[in-house]
Amino acid sequence: MTAKKSCEKRSTRSTKKCALPLDEILVGDCVEAMNRLPAGSVDLVFADPPYNLQLRGELKRPNESKVDGVIDAWDQFSSFDAYDRFTRDWLAAARRVLKPNGALWVIGSYHNIFRVGSALQDLDYWVLNDIIWRKTNPMPNFRGKRFTNAHETLIWAAKSDSSKVTFNYEAMKALNDDLQMRSDWTLPICTGAERLKDEDGRKAHPTQKPEALLYRVLLSTTNPGDVVLDPFFGSGSTGAAAKRMGRRFIGIEREQVYADFAMDRIEDVTPFEEPALSVTKPKRSEPRVPFGTLVERHLVRPGTMLYSYNRRHSAKVRADGTLLTKDATGSIHKIGAHVQGAEACNGWTFWHVDTGGELAPIDIYRQQIRSEMVEVA
Repeated sequence: MTAKKSCEKRSTRSTKKCALPLDEILVGDCVEAMNRLPAGSVDLVFADPPYNLQLRGELKRPNESKVDGVIDAWDQFSSFDAYDRFTRDWLAAARRVLKPNGALWVIGSYHNIFRVGSALQDLDYWVLNDIIWRKTNPMPNFRGKRFTNAHETLIWAAKSDSSKVTFNYEAMKALNDDLQMRSDWTLPICTGAERLKDEDGRKAHPTQKPEALLYRVLLSTTNPGDVVLDPFFGSGSTGAAAKRMGRRFIGIEREQVYADFAMDRIEDVTPFEEPALSVTKPKRSEPRVPFGTLVERHLVRPGTMLYSYNRRHSAKVRADGTLLTKDATGSIHKIGAHVQGAEACNGWTFWHVDTGGELAPIDIYRQQIRSEMVEVA
């Protein structure tokens, strides 16, 4: 469906409506639109504002062909002061609509990201990380007078220093082959079939971001059902990723043609099925199960001998859930540390039971009880 046909089929909302417009695009000025939204109503803001590239003249390749750069009026400001006022205005509006534990992501280049970062801190956002998006296929530096600009910077900031933001650490570690996710992300720019084109085969939007980048942002800092606001919606990468991942979105875009392209794109997105939306949660978020519960449930009986994985150490289970060695008694953690001469020990992984000649960690019984708690809930 073309953008023109889509516009005939349905229209995006105007900024005059004040109810929370979930999964819709508001066409108009982003500050005015955000000021009409209820305060404290969104979980995350992802912003890809104008970069104020300050381009002077045409940029050409060595073969004299023209480089398709960003020359649109929405990226042009009369001065740095004008850009700073614009930045402070939209950041203040975004902060108002964030929930107390909400957070904001903003992406930029060397042209603007330092000015944006300064404004963030002036407005009492709390900077959590800066992320380097390293492009695997950046545009070359055709004039050979500077280093090839091969990255962009994202700033992740909480609404305040007291905000308890969402961070799915274990999920990001799992996504990265069980290694901590670093603050440098290597991803390609938007090309091929993902790049939206107009009827003449030209780029529908000059700064379309790859959906993979938004996937990583949303996976790491939102949960299914969260509301994500994008005040510079453009080609709709945020909305496409949000719909696919079971999040709700609100888009704001001042150019009707971009809003139409974005809505057409999002309508074609098929969401993931519900079971696939769950991610690895930190162990501290799981229900607490004392070792004594295993004893009460007869999963580990009083008198049972527990062993270290190599059978070098052993202890006997007592009726109250403590362990007994020849010279000490205490919890599974305390006795695990004692027999090793260590300061601390995770007794759940240290102690094992003999299951017919094979050793199994006692943690398997704790996980059994936790799974029953989830089923009941």
